Amino acid sequence: MAEDTEFSETNGDASAVPTARMLAWAKNSAAYRLSKRMMTEKQLAEAISRKARQKFEDITDEQVTALVRTAVQFGYDVKALDDTTYAQVRTRSSQRVGKSRKAIRQTLVQKGVAREIADEAVSDADDLRAAVIYARRRAFGPFRKVGVDERQKAKELSAFARQGFSYEIGNRIFAMDRDEADELLLDGPMF
Repeated sequence: MAEDTEFSETNGDASAVPTARMLAWAKNSAAYRLSKRMMTEKQLAEAISRKARQKFEDITDEQVTALVRTAVQFGYDVKALDDTTYAQVRTRSSQRVGKSRKAIRQTLVQKGVAREIADEAVSDADDLRAAVIYARRRAFGPFRKVGVDERQKAKELSAFARQGFSYEIGNRIFAMDRDEADELLLDGPMF
């Protein structure tokens, strides 16, 4: 009994320390996830936490926390985890499909990117060009194949607003003709 007391006093609570197998799993799991797609630190931490609870029976909260720290540190060590790069890449890809600056920023923050990093990533985003891309995708404004009545215009302007575009941008898209919209798409940067 004295030996047990001495062990717990010198080594701390054994249930708080993950096993070598758990630590290896955390690194392998992080490597697998980060090789499949870019993730934020928050996304990786949530994935490792969720999977660790499923994989290891009777795992303690302290062990889960240690596995998350190990996985995140591994991601940084191999330079596969970088919220700034994630925000920049996500911003460019979102602009290519017609997302507004506001919608992109909101998504980045929800994914766990710091507000300052999200603000910096979307600072150069071109909402007008993104709105034209969105209009082309939805066949709105200059890309519409049939005439428009006031009811349809209101629905389309509402769709722009739900995507985070301003009323002014929506109206500007409606005022464009097809040639002007196509020229804006061709002349703009390729994100």
